[in-house]
Amino acid sequence: MKLKILPMLVLSATIAACGGKGEDKMAGGPGGAGMPPAEVDVVAVSSGSATITQELPGRLQAFRTAQVRARVEGIVEKRLFEEGSDVKAGQTLFRIDPRNYQAAFEAAKADLAVARLTLERYRPLLDIKAVSQQEVDLADARVKQAEAAVMKSRIDLDNTAVPAPIFGRIGRAAVTEGALAGRGEATLLATIEQIDPIYVNFTQPGADLFRLKKAFKSGKFKQAERAGVELILEDGSIYAQMGRLQFSDLAIDPATGSVSLRALFANPRHELLPGAFVRVRFPEAIVDSAIRVPQRAVLADPQGQYVMVVDSAGKAAYRPVKTDGMSGGDFIIAEGLKAGEQVIANGLQKIRPGAPVKPSPWNPTPTPAAQSPAGEKK
Repeated sequence: MKLKILPMLVLSATIAACGGKGEDKMAGGPGGAGMPPAEVDVVAVSSGSATITQELPGRLQAFRTAQVRARVEGIVEKRLFEEGSDVKAGQTLFRIDPRNYQAAFEAAKADLAVARLTLERYRPLLDIKAVSQQEVDLADARVKQAEAAVMKSRIDLDNTAVPAPIFGRIGRAAVTEGALAGRGEATLLATIEQIDPIYVNFTQPGADLFRLKKAFKSGKFKQAERAGVELILEDGSIYAQMGRLQFSDLAIDPATGSVSLRALFANPRHELLPGAFVRVRFPEAIVDSAIRVPQRAVLADPQGQYVMVVDSAGKAAYRPVKTDGMSGGDFIIAEGLKAGEQVIANGLQKIRPGAPVKPSPWNPTPTPAAQSPAGEKK
C-alpha cells in the first residue's frame, strides 16, 4: 500500500513545481511579460514673454434694432415681406387701406386750387380799390393753409405704405391682414434687427481692474493692446472672426461692482444671433519670463492646483502649482515649475504618482487662424 502512495506524491510535487513556474511568469518577474509603462504626451516647460488674457461671459446684441410702426390709422391690407428674411431700408413692408387718405388728398388739392384762384382774382381788384388789402391778405393766408393741408394729406397717403427704416433681418409680423392699426397709437407691426456686424456686451469685475493697476504700477505686468477680441461660442469653439473692443465704462456699477464693456464682431453669415450667451477673450497684460502650460494639464484637488510631471527616473510625479491668470488656452504658472521640466498634458487618466511612463512630445491639433477684427481685412 505504501509503494502505491509514493509515486502519486512525487507526481503531485512535479505538477505543483511546474504550476509555480507558470505563475511566476504571469507575475512579470525578470524576463517575464509585465505591463509596459503608460504612454503619455508631455510639454517641455520653457520661460518667455506671454500675454495674459481675460475670459468673461457675455451676450450678443443686434447692432441696430428698429420697430416698424403704423403712422396712420387704417386696416392692414397686405404684408409684403417674408418673415425671417432680410429687408432693405425703404422697402415697403405693409400696405394700409389708402382710400380715405387718397380722398382727403384730392379734397385738399381742390381746396388749394380754389384758394389760389381766389387770390389771383383779388390781386387785380386791389389796384382799382374793389377789394381791400385785408381781403387780399386773407386770401393769401388761405392759400398757405391749403398748401399745408395738401402736404399733410400727401404725407398721410404716403404713410399707408409702411417702409423698413433700416436694413436688416425682419422677424415675425405683429399684425395680420385685416387688423386695425394706428387707432390712438403707433401700432407695432414688426421688428428689424441688423446683425452684421453684431455687438457682444460683457462686464469685468472691478477687483480685477484694481489688481491689474497694482501689477502695472509695480512693474510685474506691462499693458497690452486690447484691440483684438476672441469670441468663444457655446459649444467651446472659437468664432472665426476676430472682434475689436468698442468701449469700456469709466465708472464701476455700484450695484454689481463691475465695469461694462462692449466688442464688435463681423457677422456676414449671420452665424451669431442676438440673445445668445458667449464668452469673450481679450488681452489684458504682458508678463516677461512666464511659464505656460496647457489648461488641460492643470488639475485641482482639495489642497489646490497641481500638475503631473515626469521625474528623472521616468516616473509620474505630483507637483503642486499656483497659477497667475491665462494666456489664451494656457495657464501661466507663478509657482511650482521651472524651465526644462516635462509636464504631462495627455494621458493623465492612465497614470498615478510613482508609476513609470513613456513620454512623447504633445502635438495638439492646431486651430484655424482667426481673421482680422470686424470691418478690417488682412
